[in-house]
Amino acid sequence: MKPREVLGRTQTPDGVELTLTRHVSEFAILANGQMLMSSRTHGTEDALAVIGCAHARTLPRPRVLIGGLGMGFTLRAALDVLPPAAEICQAELVPEVVAWNRGPLGHLAGHPLDDARVSIDERDVIAAMRSGAGRFDAVLMDVDNGPTALTTPGNVHLYSTRGLATARACLTPDGVLAFWSAQDDERFEHQLRDSGFSVQREHVRGHRKTRGSRHTILVARKRDGRG
Repeated sequence: MKPREVLGRTQTPDGVELTLTRHVSEFAILANGQMLMSSRTHGTEDALAVIGCAHARTLPRPRVLIGGLGMGFTLRAALDVLPPAAEICQAELVPEVVAWNRGPLGHLAGHPLDDARVSIDERDVIAAMRSGAGRFDAVLMDVDNGPTALTTPGNVHLYSTRGLATARACLTPDGVLAFWSAQDDERFEHQLRDSGFSVQREHVRGHRKTRGSRHTILVARKRDGRG
């Protein structure tokens, strides 16, 4: 059996080793040796963009923030549904992940970083949210494996009460905060509601039809009367 070819290695700021590999036509990113994402299954990443941008796509000039670049599939799906005048800020903390998407991974999602609607913010997504108060019509969180399966310990602040307050503050009055999660998490759903959101849960599969693992998209909308 042909072994996986290692195309690149890097470390996140909190010391997690990311490895980019290829096996035949499949690309994968590993976190400390564990599978983080694969090019074979990205239906849930696509769904995050389609579901999370359902409101933003109706606006003439929507602004969308995506946390986590991955292999570019969420960004590509957002570009496909948003209008020509949209602005998408893609936050990605690890410069090598951006480089991989400009290099060996670029063709997988049709080189989304080359789209004029996209700007790259090479900071933690929480920093991008703090600098964009009231700016975004949608924030798509494709970071790690969700609140219950953290691969990168530093990401825990994104799912904290303070992190949710920061996310809420960066949204427009009708803005939407959408999370990709490896599984359901009722505790986190309660935390979202306590933070001033109404919450809708969607189940989607890794493949666009009925195959692949089932994951969760949480759609959080600002509730009236909370600013």
